[in-house]
Formats: sequence, C-alpha cells, structure tokens
Amino acid sequence: MNKEQLKQLTKQRRKIRIRSIINGTAKKPRLSVFRSLNHLYVQLIDDSKGKTLVNVSDREIKGKSKKKPLEVAFLLGQLVAKKCLDIKIEKIVFDRSGYKYHGRVKAVAEGARKGGLKF
Repeated sequence: MNKEQLKQLTKQRRKIRIRSIINGTAKKPRLSVFRSLNHLYVQLIDDSKGKTLVNVSDREIKGKSKKKPLEVAFLLGQLVAKKCLDIKIEKIVFDRSGYKYHGRVKAVAEGARKGGLKF
C-alpha cells in the first residue's frame, strides 16, 4: 500500500466514524461539505427522507477569482446560512465528511455560524 492509498483509507475511516454518529433530521438537517480540487460544495440533507434541502457551491459566488480560497469558503458558509434561514432552518448538524476541521472546511463552518446557523 503506497502513501496515497493509505491517505485515502484514513479519510474513508474518518468519514465512516463520523457518519455513524451524525444523522440529519427534518428539524435538524446535516450540513455536508465536499471539497474537490477546484471547487467547494455544501449540501443540507434530511437523512430520514433521503432528500437534499439546500445545495450550494462556490460557483454561485460572484468575483470568486479575485478572492482567496478561505474567503470564498467563508462566503459560501454565509450563503448556505442565508438559504437555510429562508426555509426556516436554524439548527443543523455539521458533517465535515472526513476532512480535517481546518482550512476551507473550518471557514465554511465559521461562515455558517456568522450567517445565523446554530450547531
């Protein structure tokens, strides 16, 4: 097993461990973060029904190319908070999807908190 495979396996184990504890409901849905190489995606998921309530990506942020990745992630958190408050959801469960809680993932969480979500 090479270094890259070990890294993927560790992330997968972290994700499984987190998801065994975290579960979203209609009153308190799960806020899931996904990072690709170029973009950042955030979903609000009701696991009891298996439905996505809100879906936001960094492509929706205007002037993204002039901002740093952490600033874009923070704005993305605020945008998802605004959309959640529009559908009257204030409390959520944060799912970092196996990523470590730092950098862009942390910035999304802080932006969502500043936008008015509680978790």
